[in-house]
Amino acid sequence: MTEDMIPLGEKLSRRAQATPYVSAVSCGEATLTWGQLEARANRIARALEQLGVKHGDLVTIGLPNGINFIEACWGIWKLGATPQPVSFRLPAAELKAIVDLADSPVVIALADLETDRRRVTVEDLLALSDDDRPLVPRVAPVKIALTSGGSTGRPKLVLSGSPGLARVEPEIPDFWRFGRSETVLIPAPLYHGGPLGCALTALVYGSELVLMPRFDAEGVLAEIERRRATWVYLVPTMMSRIWRLPEERRTRYDLSSLKTLWHFAAPCPPWLKEAFIGWLGPDVIMELYGGSEAQAWTAITGREWLAHRGSVGRVSEGEMKAFDDDGNMLPPREVGEIYMRPPEGAPPTYQYRGATARTLPGGWESLGDIGHFDEEGYLYLADRRTDMILVGGANVYPAEVEAAIDEHPLVMSSAVVGLPHEDMGSAIHAIVQARPGLTADALLAHLAKRLVTYKRPRTIEFVAEPLRNEAGKVRRTQLRDERIARMKLTEGQA
Repeated sequence: MTEDMIPLGEKLSRRAQATPYVSAVSCGEATLTWGQLEARANRIARALEQLGVKHGDLVTIGLPNGINFIEACWGIWKLGATPQPVSFRLPAAELKAIVDLADSPVVIALADLETDRRRVTVEDLLALSDDDRPLVPRVAPVKIALTSGGSTGRPKLVLSGSPGLARVEPEIPDFWRFGRSETVLIPAPLYHGGPLGCALTALVYGSELVLMPRFDAEGVLAEIERRRATWVYLVPTMMSRIWRLPEERRTRYDLSSLKTLWHFAAPCPPWLKEAFIGWLGPDVIMELYGGSEAQAWTAITGREWLAHRGSVGRVSEGEMKAFDDDGNMLPPREVGEIYMRPPEGAPPTYQYRGATARTLPGGWESLGDIGHFDEEGYLYLADRRTDMILVGGANVYPAEVEAAIDEHPLVMSSAVVGLPHEDMGSAIHAIVQARPGLTADALLAHLAKRLVTYKRPRTIEFVAEPLRNEAGKVRRTQLRDERIARMKLTEGQA
């Protein structure tokens, strides 16, 4: 630990001493000042210690969005332990697999989350200790442990390679554009790495954090106006639902305070990105590409994107290159698998628990994405390696087909998978959540103007339920497996 770094728990204590009555975090009508957040985090830390949580333990958090989630994280850090967030909607079997990997002594969750470990709510913890004095500062060996299902569907943990430390005085201006004058709005679920990382980093930088209990398209606009929010995190699914609002509702709100909109976690269709740039301005829209593993990442401003349409930006940390199937580095414009590595001499940025990395010699690792770089170093992604569909010898990337489908005004969300086909090897099957009135013929006519013949779906299935979760993620492997199983059942009954 260097002189300019302090434990996260001490960082909160110093902020609370400096501005005890300033709002730190809000959700709905509930608000905690910095002084209140500090006091409650100290009580939670002591309660967890009473329950046997030790320095370096992983503590699972399965809570919905709210102030309690933030309190739990800081209480865990105060103890020198590691927050390990999961969805509060996880079924018991999936939760057990994750908790067993984490070996969590305690699960902080509401009563309806089933677990075979000791489960407590934040209110339970506060009832166990009323001692709100600061603890002796402790450093968590692992800052955070995120959960990922991966392409196999089996859970794995991504343990941060950095400890629970923060700069005494963060660098300003910051990459994220955080600062003490910012009001940061997070409508996305905190159990995902992107929104949680942004929320906690905003607090480290002294920004005011505003959470939403759940995403609501018009509610986001109303909250920006109400709070005079300067910064918001969205995923493309959220952006699409906001853009699909009737224009008179979408434009009735005053968004003039908004200076930064970051989006990542999923591909953003070019038409949607262009719409938001035209609406909010090119200097507001920011995009990042990277993974929870944090070996490297790219970033791009809206203004850059207009000159490099479809790109996710240039590398701003670490290294990235495209490689072919034989492990050869590819020149610009050649499509291959994207591998990345940290800056030379940097320590490991993460550790897997329950999985192994896909690697090449030289320290290169892949998250499974396909893409290419142009001559200026801008990265253009195609799709996940595991999601690519081979149709009659031609590669089809589901994200490209989904982007064309989602451009139809009646489409709410879509997922494209490849199903077995005797002649072509695979046939493209589109699963579409749409508003009333959309037919398969109308959708195919829409796609005929946007996709070459072999990229168009052979079959279209309309569904009522959303295909992507609140973080914009879609489990294509699961969707594909379900439909193949259904096909086999139908064939067996014939």
